[in-house]
Amino acid sequence: MRPRDLAAYLFLAIAWGLSFLLLLKVVHAFGWVGAVTFRCFIAAAILLLLSRLTRRRLAFPSSLMPLAVVGATTVAGQLIGLSYATPRIGTAMAAIFVASIPLFSMVISRLWGLEAITPTRVMGLALGTIGLVMLVGFPAVPVTADFLLGCAAMLFSTFSAAFGSNYASRFLAGTGPWEVTIGAFLSGGIIALPLLAIVPVPGMPQPIDYLYLVALAAVMSSLTYVLYFGLVANIGATRAISVEFAVTVVAVLVGALVLDEPLSLMQIAGGGVIIIGCALVLGLMPARQRVPAQP
Repeated sequence: MRPRDLAAYLFLAIAWGLSFLLLLKVVHAFGWVGAVTFRCFIAAAILLLLSRLTRRRLAFPSSLMPLAVVGATTVAGQLIGLSYATPRIGTAMAAIFVASIPLFSMVISRLWGLEAITPTRVMGLALGTIGLVMLVGFPAVPVTADFLLGCAAMLFSTFSAAFGSNYASRFLAGTGPWEVTIGAFLSGGIIALPLLAIVPVPGMPQPIDYLYLVALAAVMSSLTYVLYFGLVANIGATRAISVEFAVTVVAVLVGALVLDEPLSLMQIAGGGVIIIGCALVLGLMPARQRVPAQP
């Protein structure tokens, strides 16, 4: 990995890990649909404005359908699931779910013929599945219908993120990260907008809430997604999405130390099992070298 890609990787881990703090405040003020809709439109508007100010030439693909698919999955699907689930299951647990994204990514890559499944990766998938069962089946809070809906929303969110990243890697390989990010956020905002009729903004937000929203859209969306789609183009979808490991670590620490959220020992162990499984899937675990037989 080039130093530039490594720097982007580390920035994504820290920014997305800390974004859970802003996410909770924005969802509380604007509702989980409003948080996604306004975040999408502001993020796209910021990038369009910056491109005009810097005289950056944008070259969108002739067909807008791939951008719409990425917007529906990586943006709308992922952010809607995340915004709905995090207040219901907590930041730390939502972050552990995020670590399962590379598992879904590998399965999708295999189904599309982009990557091969080895026995090590099969073992990683098995461990990841066991970790998810440990995470959901042994919570530190009462298991209610709201809790289970939050878990289902996080599974939807993680699958959407994995699908959209692989789709972008396959069908938008020749499109720049600025174009992909702008198109995806515009599409995501348009897709989420009609849901405001069902889940409206709960009340009148305070001035500080607008500041949180703009910060979430500018730093944790516009900038980070440009860097992320650049990583997808440079190092591939599955390797780029492995940044979620580090995101999980940062967000779990934020949830446990800053927000004082409870986690059971079984959930912590389940998170560890998921990370080990993902490391096997991504080939990050050192493999044993076979000793050649002596003649």
